[in-house]
Amino acid sequence: MPLHGFIFQPPPRAWRGWSGVTPVWPTPTTFSDVLHCTDMNRISAAECQAAYPVGVTDNMLCAGVKEGGGDSCHGDSGGPLVCDRELQGVISWGEVECSLPNKPGVYTRVCKFLGWIRRTIKG
Repeated sequence: MPLHGFIFQPPPRAWRGWSGVTPVWPTPTTFSDVLHCTDMNRISAAECQAAYPVGVTDNMLCAGVKEGGGDSCHGDSGGPLVCDRELQGVISWGEVECSLPNKPGVYTRVCKFLGWIRRTIKG
């Protein structure tokens, strides 16, 4: 897990998940039999705010491919966003249709919850 307050920098980060293969919600989602993985880039807070004017907080970060075609999708929520073998984000939400240009995925920023994670694990 990242250090408290750590901000990961641009090499690509990897997302892994089973992804729905049905492209648009609320069509009943069919899930892949193959684990997906894609490289994506961190999207700046300003760009994320422009994509989603309401709803993005400091406890979130955005990642994706600006041109589209690289994102998590339905059924991936709760999965990891990893950079340099460290968990940086947890897949949370995004646009209803996945992998659209200028509509990145939104992730829970793990470093904001390290205290809670450590207390919970310590139990």
